[in-house]
Amino acid sequence: MVKNVYIHIPFCKSKCKYCSFISFPKLELKEQYLDALIKEIQYYYKNEKLDTIYFGGGTPSLLTTEEFKTLLNLFNFTDETEITAELNPDGLTPEYLKNLKSIGINRISLGCQTFDDNILQLIGRRHTSKQVEDAVNFAQNAGFNNISLDFIYGLPNQTAEMFAKDLKHAIELGIQHISLYGLKIDEGCYFYTRMPENLPDEDAQADMYLKAIEILKDFKHYEISNFGKPSRHNLNYWNNNNYYGFGAAAHGYIENTRYSNIENLEDYIKNPIKHSTQHLLSKQEQLEEEIFLGFRKMEGIDISLINDKFNINFDEKYSKIIKKYSNYIKKTSGGYCFNTNGILISNTILSEFLQ
Repeated sequence: MVKNVYIHIPFCKSKCKYCSFISFPKLELKEQYLDALIKEIQYYYKNEKLDTIYFGGGTPSLLTTEEFKTLLNLFNFTDETEITAELNPDGLTPEYLKNLKSIGINRISLGCQTFDDNILQLIGRRHTSKQVEDAVNFAQNAGFNNISLDFIYGLPNQTAEMFAKDLKHAIELGIQHISLYGLKIDEGCYFYTRMPENLPDEDAQADMYLKAIEILKDFKHYEISNFGKPSRHNLNYWNNNNYYGFGAAAHGYIENTRYSNIENLEDYIKNPIKHSTQHLLSKQEQLEEEIFLGFRKMEGIDISLINDKFNINFDEKYSKIIKKYSNYIKKTSGGYCFNTNGILISNTILSEFLQ
């Protein structure tokens, strides 16, 4: 049974310079897009009672409260359902946040990235540090007690001291969750063809990450990039469970089949129920994903569950890898997890589990 839903809202007023996600400054198509999105949801969703709903983007806060409500009314959820909306800090008002809370949204994720206004301007963010502070204050006054801030480390001109200052300020705001992402400049973003100056190198990024672990010691470090009150939606991904993905470019995972939706906005609007890709995972691919995703959790993998699910002996099958990286992988009561140094080279280690 599918208990989790991701909904992609692919609109932005303007594109951040580091962003290669699927988003469009085509707000004139919003009404048509929402009509198509409703058709897709009504076609695939089977009225399961949901544990989580997540509005991601793009910029979901470009939706009105009534538009959010129209989408939420398509789903079977309760007061216990975790309903998250990603919001951009610019333009948020106390009234808007109160209205979001009143229709059932109970968790918000604000794209902060940094509190340094000069860097915010350099990377193309539309908000200021003051607007982030105001947004958190408005949300708290509206009754939100599950607020997350996103940060990027390794930004142009950013030092470890500046990043540490950002995190300490976030803690002072009294939020419940922090997500951290190392800057990656991928094809399709502005910076890919116009590389900024003064980028911290990989070693500097690693130092920033290690400093973050130290600063956020009072936050539960439950996944490589996430600290604080665990997001049930995020954990659903890392636990390799099913979820619907609705909207242009959205991805879903149902009954061992991964699918993706059409990326082109106009083409999605024309045919929202057509998947652009659909792949039934082999048993080996399912095993590899179970390992790859499970190791992202700080508690690591439970090998007894893996052994039962895939009819293998994990310790025998992967003994060479475990031995090779014994200084980076530690034994737990139920299996294995990365130590701090292992996190820093996790991609290298995980690649060896993939055949």
